[in-house]
Amino acid sequence: MTEPIRFPTKIAVLLRNDLVGWQRLNVTAFLVSGIAHAEPELLGEKYRDADGTAYLPMFGQPVLVFAGDRATLTNAHSRALARGLRLAVFTSELFATGNDRDNRAAVQAVGREKLDLVGLALHAGRTVVDKVLKGATMHP
Repeated sequence: MTEPIRFPTKIAVLLRNDLVGWQRLNVTAFLVSGIAHAEPELLGEKYRDADGTAYLPMFGQPVLVFAGDRATLTNAHSRALARGLRLAVFTSELFATGNDRDNRAAVQAVGREKLDLVGLALHAGRTVVDKVLKGATMHP
């Protein structure tokens, strides 16, 4: 058996712990797309099955999903911005929109301190992510 790889960085998603199942999945999918766009070097090689059918590449390292209450998200958001980290954010208003243009307008309509965050995603060094997500727990 091979030794597990220990990555120097983490891809992490933090979800508000009061979301219902479909919301958790939807928010996670949207947030990680932001990380993939911002840091395409995190993507691995294309996949192929034994028949030679090609599939899209995915991240080359795990995506860790965490949960926390509203305060945990607000604090993580503040800590990440204070460290100059790039974030993907998802606010509660985005559940009522149906396209990217309206999503961006909904976020832009609210000041940073008043965003009703339901999720965020980031990629950074392991210890930096641990400090930013202080108080969050691994998603069950």
